[in-house]
Amino acid sequence: MQSQFTVDQNVSLFGLYGQRDENLHLIEDELGVRIVARGNELVISGTAEAVKRAEGVLHDLEAICRKKQYITSQEVRSAVHLAGNGNTKLAAVQSDVVAMTARGKQIFAKTLGQKLYVDAIRRNGIVFGIGPAGTGKTYLAMAMAVTALKNKEVARLVLTRPAVEAGEKLGFLPGDLQDKVDPYLRPLYDALYDIMGVEVFQRHVERGLIEVAPLAYMRGRTLDDAFIILDEAQNTTPEQMKMFLTRMGFGSKIVVTGDITQVDLPEGQYSGLTEVQKVLADVPGIAFVYLDEKDVVRHELVQRIIMAYEKFHARRGHEQDS
Repeated sequence: MQSQFTVDQNVSLFGLYGQRDENLHLIEDELGVRIVARGNELVISGTAEAVKRAEGVLHDLEAICRKKQYITSQEVRSAVHLAGNGNTKLAAVQSDVVAMTARGKQIFAKTLGQKLYVDAIRRNGIVFGIGPAGTGKTYLAMAMAVTALKNKEVARLVLTRPAVEAGEKLGFLPGDLQDKVDPYLRPLYDALYDIMGVEVFQRHVERGLIEVAPLAYMRGRTLDDAFIILDEAQNTTPEQMKMFLTRMGFGSKIVVTGDITQVDLPEGQYSGLTEVQKVLADVPGIAFVYLDEKDVVRHELVQRIIMAYEKFHARRGHEQDS
């Protein structure tokens, strides 16, 4: 089957097609079609089903390109994935703006998994965002938290993570207690600096509106009217996870993020994030959102690395079973 697709004249052809037509080549590879470009006219050849999906993807990407200068390869793959899974369009997913950065850049869900994650945070009191690196778990949670603070839905933000070394022994660190724990909390600071700006962040900290602290500081507290984020939760023990979740007070919301494939706990210790999925699976008001390699928004090699590790571990597990 052959079909002709005319690109809207208000859309940048370079932005839609990509450098040296790389976006069109990616659609060809993903859907098994052939696309020939002559100006703003595209001729699509392939099976009837593949051509129809290609047209849907191009319509979707065309809508995105009306709002921005160019389309990334990750967005092309996301649009292709959505085209094969119902009627959801990537343009509709990206239309849900969560927040604005200090530099005026929009923060929005870039994949369907991220959209489900954002919606779950809006609807539930406690949300677990579980997935590999680069899926936006922490950054989107931060953006939602900052928005809630700006809208006066909460009175403060409490951000925490366990102070566990990632496979290294750093020894004694110089400075006072805050200096010692700051390296573990640096990713949280970086996200807030980007979203709020350094000066606004520092003013909020001085006024007590934002608290960034290691998990050990949470014991014995009750946190009312707060948006609470626990990052790197795979490095909590079951006892720490229970302790943290029971800090929740009235008018509060909790988001827990982690990657169960990157546990840095000492050998023999069980991850609290692994256990809590079984303990709280059927509790109303608590949602578990699972992100995967399709939700990675970093360099495309990160997607390939994650998929390679998953295949390796699956193969090794199969060999051990046999």
